[in-house]
Amino acid sequence: MIDYDQRGHGPDLLLIHSLLTERSVFDLVLPQLAARYRVTRINLPGFGSSPPVVLHSVADHADHVARVMDALGLPKDTTVFGNGFGAFVALELAIRHGSRFGRLIVADTLAAFPETARVPFRGMAERVSNDGMAAILDTAIGRMFPQDFSSRNPYVVSERKTALAKVDPQCFARACLALASMDLNEKAKGIRNPTLVLCGSLDQTTPPALARALAEKIPDARYEEIAGSGHCPMLEQPERLIQALTSR
Repeated sequence: MIDYDQRGHGPDLLLIHSLLTERSVFDLVLPQLAARYRVTRINLPGFGSSPPVVLHSVADHADHVARVMDALGLPKDTTVFGNGFGAFVALELAIRHGSRFGRLIVADTLAAFPETARVPFRGMAERVSNDGMAAILDTAIGRMFPQDFSSRNPYVVSERKTALAKVDPQCFARACLALASMDLNEKAKGIRNPTLVLCGSLDQTTPPALARALAEKIPDARYEEIAGSGHCPMLEQPERLIQALTSR
């Protein structure tokens, strides 16, 4: 049904990866998190070893994750964390299945992309549908990291490209189109889970101003910025992310 792993003991924490990664992106933060939680990492359909599933919207992905949570027996006080695309899925999970889990933590996300930001998602969907994942690797990873981080960490960039190249192209294309059509502006107001919205100060894909605006729509949500991070705090500022996930 889905590729996942579980580590550690304690309260449950579910980690959902972004569009340009898979569950191994949490490797750096996993040891410290597993010392305090039972951590479940999943691969979304078509990512890692998860088989492809036809899901057309972010809401479809959230419904899929809810079914996975039921199948894995995750309790209703589970904390859910999502980054990037995983954060959008986590937001829809809260909107559609909020009573199914406890705390919501999302990083590098927003309520809806402006039209100019939707165009690249449609373009990536078309290219991977026609030419496979290799056609978008450089462009996609370029959106993921600030240039300074990429220059200082060529191994990380190479590792992420290798992992992204293995993603099912059609699942990736459908996820891109889901992001291009998503609008949570009104629905986000209905989230009742205790919510923390994080955003990297250097994130160009989901800029801090738009992440903050999302937090303002969610009742009683808190917003925190991660200095020196782009779109992927698990790799860029792992200690700061661990602090955010483990503090109350």
